[in-house]
Amino acid sequence: MGVAIILTHSIVLDRLSWGIGRRDMSKDFSGSKIALFCGDELLVYLRDDFEHIPFPGCWDLPGGGREGEESPEACALRELEEEFGLILSKERIVWKQRYESSRTGGLPSYFFVADITQSEISEIEFGSEGQRWEMAPVQAFLKDEDAILHLVERITDYLDDMKRDSS
Repeated sequence: MGVAIILTHSIVLDRLSWGIGRRDMSKDFSGSKIALFCGDELLVYLRDDFEHIPFPGCWDLPGGGREGEESPEACALRELEEEFGLILSKERIVWKQRYESSRTGGLPSYFFVADITQSEISEIEFGSEGQRWEMAPVQAFLKDEDAILHLVERITDYLDDMKRDSS
């Protein structure tokens, strides 16, 4: 599966490059998440198990809430640096999707996909949020009952796009 993902990234990037860095439809949003793939594995972390936070004790992806007037890409990449000490350029993003809020009157959010290398994985400096991180097999994450459901659905959307683009 990892090979298929890597081979089709350039197709998706070409199709979506118009949206990277623009502020048109991304003016109002609540936050961003980013799925980072290395072959058939995905960077995930186990959220803290505090009752006062959303999704306590669930598997999550890097990302979080918007600060100031930052773009969706800047939000995801800032959160990635804060949470994992990784610095990626926005040019590394290969897939972008805007999702409407599930809450009435809520702002939309953004979901991104990028690849990371084994070298970058070895440089991770896990921040203070969460219990631990790991590189999880993608299929195991998608089936894990402790994975945040809407993130499972968004990764599935991405993988479905990859299948369509490669056929």
